[in-house]
Amino acid sequence: MKMKNLIAGAILTGTLAGTFATTVQAADYTIDTKGAHASINFKVSHLGYSWLEGRFNEFGGQFSYDEANPSAANVNVEIDTASVDSNHAERDKHIRSGDFLDVSNFPKATFKSTSFNANADGTAVMNGNLTLHGVTKAVELKVSKIGEGQDPWGGYRAGFTGTTEFKMKDFGITKNLGPASETVYMELHVEGIRQ
Repeated sequence: MKMKNLIAGAILTGTLAGTFATTVQAADYTIDTKGAHASINFKVSHLGYSWLEGRFNEFGGQFSYDEANPSAANVNVEIDTASVDSNHAERDKHIRSGDFLDVSNFPKATFKSTSFNANADGTAVMNGNLTLHGVTKAVELKVSKIGEGQDPWGGYRAGFTGTTEFKMKDFGITKNLGPASETVYMELHVEGIRQ
């Protein structure tokens, strides 16, 4: 009887360990910022006459995704707000100032997902909390899966794109540039390397 119990215990332990290892391997990714295969971009209407476009050059994070269980997906991203880049040094200085990002007081912005609702066509809606300018608000991202698979270097990658929009005043940024310039439109491209 003891031998049977030992064998059964060994099989169960091996099965659980194998399941855990597969789950971790299949789900956890580091965003590939080192290889510049990810970007956080934004645009704001300039007085209703043109678009001001920019990006954040320094950010990092992780995400988890398992195609067999997409609703368990989650994302955690941290952005260095001083790395804002609109391709114009004087304007970037103004964006970093107290009128907008106030980077001396709020050097980091973060996004932490709270839910991921996948559709059959590869799109999804991700909800989460965006902390910007010291204020945390719920936002919704429209997400599309780009693809996943082996890379040429023996790794495994997955990539997504997402869009969202929000009012600057909702995050305590009250500089008034007129009604056409109240909304920030964000586009995120994320490629992760499975760990």
